[in-house]
Amino acid sequence: MAVNLADAFLELIRRASTDLPPDVCAAIEKARRREAAGSPARSVFGQIQENIKLAREKSTPICQDTGTNIYNINLPIDMPHAIVEKAILTATKRAVKKSYLRPNAVDSVTGANSGDNTGVGQPQIHFHQWKKKHMEVSLMLKGGGCENVGRQYALPNAELGAGRDLEGVRRAVIDAIQKAQGLGCAPGCLGIGIGGDRGSCFLLSKEQFLRPLDDVNPDPILRKLENRLQKELNQLGIGPMGFGGRTTVLSTKIGKMHRLPASFFVSVSYMCWAFRKARMTVRGEKVTHGY
Repeated sequence: MAVNLADAFLELIRRASTDLPPDVCAAIEKARRREAAGSPARSVFGQIQENIKLAREKSTPICQDTGTNIYNINLPIDMPHAIVEKAILTATKRAVKKSYLRPNAVDSVTGANSGDNTGVGQPQIHFHQWKKKHMEVSLMLKGGGCENVGRQYALPNAELGAGRDLEGVRRAVIDAIQKAQGLGCAPGCLGIGIGGDRGSCFLLSKEQFLRPLDDVNPDPILRKLENRLQKELNQLGIGPMGFGGRTTVLSTKIGKMHRLPASFFVSVSYMCWAFRKARMTVRGEKVTHGY
């Protein structure tokens, strides 16, 4: 029997919307233990964990904003994009009816809601062909609140005293989080892109969210900067939901691209604590879901 791709994508959406991956849950628990007993920060983390538990048990969305659905898909050369896209759109509409997603797609000119979470550019689907015989899919649900606090900088930036170097990158990232404060549902996970043009730099920053929270950057220079920023950002005292505390960010991931000599862009994408992502692999007639 051939795989029903629409059913497979529906289950992928359900998992992404109603549960969090183990690496995210582990980071939240580690952050909770780091906060002082009886503090507002520890209390917030307790409420976050109760939210996660109830959503998982009842198979209901973790957040009322089920976000922009962003797909990153690696598929065989001989597999048509149109077939996969059709299955995603069908699954998306069914997910709205089952309340795994809410009607989130609004026409930017008329303000009309499509009613089924689909529309021009919604969901976002990024296809990449490869020579392997199976398909791998990653899905992220990115809420509007955390998207609103993302920022892009063109270096040099006189206001920040930020030059075209890694110290300038560091200053830009710290500025972004200071301005976000508790907005975007802190603590956040950061995806940072360096280089490229304006569009590719922001895309690069979001691609960092595909990395596990506990991975190690293979570039030793970027790894050092990730570790330094993680430590410094958590010393800002903003804390979960802006209530103060020792945890302002859960992870910091940085990627780089080559750039033109005339441009030096730094993009900071922010993902809220409800870091919803899930994966799916299709090998022949076998479908495997996971995180």
